[in-house]
Amino acid sequence: MGLWDKIKNELIDIIEWLDSSNDTMVYRYERYDNEIKNGAKLIVRESQIAIFINEGQIADVFGPGTYDLKTQNLPVLSKLKGWKHGFESPFKAEIYFSTTKRFTNRKWGTPNVIPVRDADFGRVSIRAFGTYSMKIQDPVKFLTEIVGTDDKFTLDEIEGELRSNLVSTFTTSIGQSGLSLLDYASNYRKLSDYAQEILAQEFPAYGLEISKFTITSISLPEKLQEKLDQGTGMNMLGDMDNYTKMKTADALGDAAKSGSGTGGGIENMMGMAMMQQMMNQQTMTSQTKTVQNQQMAPPPPPMMQFYASINGQQAGPYDMNTFMQMIQQQQIKRQTNVWKQGMPAWLPAGQVAELTQYFGAIPPPPPPM
Repeated sequence: MGLWDKIKNELIDIIEWLDSSNDTMVYRYERYDNEIKNGAKLIVRESQIAIFINEGQIADVFGPGTYDLKTQNLPVLSKLKGWKHGFESPFKAEIYFSTTKRFTNRKWGTPNVIPVRDADFGRVSIRAFGTYSMKIQDPVKFLTEIVGTDDKFTLDEIEGELRSNLVSTFTTSIGQSGLSLLDYASNYRKLSDYAQEILAQEFPAYGLEISKFTITSISLPEKLQEKLDQGTGMNMLGDMDNYTKMKTADALGDAAKSGSGTGGGIENMMGMAMMQQMMNQQTMTSQTKTVQNQQMAPPPPPMMQFYASINGQQAGPYDMNTFMQMIQQQQIKRQTNVWKQGMPAWLPAGQVAELTQYFGAIPPPPPPM
């Protein structure tokens, strides 16, 4: 620092912090040799706290307002320095300004996939993303526990640790929620509130407060998502034959779009011809069945078929004879989730009326001795 800077600092008697950044949390007021004039004015703005430190010890703390730095306004510092009847200018002390404003819309996310165990799908991996808001709740504790002697402490210096704690808390809330994988999307608010309750107990130790924690998305593995989408398509169509025809038509359409030039035109014509042939064949089959139905007795009802969730994978469909054999061979147990057309959701096999009889009765407990 040059001679002019030294003289300028000695003449200035107003101490304040005008923060032009959006990420500074704590700022140490720079003054030549930490010298402060007797009677200097201290200006602390809204959302700020000023902390005086004398030889490494926390002295006086000032909230928003304007102060004349005299003995009566610096009781702790006066005691530490042994002033009884005032003090002469200048005196030495470090001044730290701490912001108490709320830092909003901060991003968090899982850097790697998180393995979770689900009742329907077994062990799966998920990723999650969201936002959070935080503020300094206790400036003195934050200064002593985190900042130390840093002259300018910014969000970047602590955000890495914050995100690690947030991801750990999210993982805990997922594990303790007891929710099924398919229920996550409809319970983001519940999971977010539960995670914030945990965070409210952990971060005061740093002098911080996580005022809002939000989950914006939880993504499933790509292959599992494809299977769920296919299952949705089957439920919408209600018929495996229709589902197969839909997939065939999609594949033909994709093949036609991928062609170019003469080859693309030929593929397009072939695709349209094959689709037309399928439609004609379906029409003829429908007409034949209509004639047969008019001439013959009605056919027997369709055979009941079940799907089963085995080792986290959908298996089936199986007819009743095959299902009975699988029950006898212990491949299907009472707690195995099963589904058939017409059921609103998957249920344990022991709770399905058509299957209960094949598991046998459970004996009552023996009489007391």
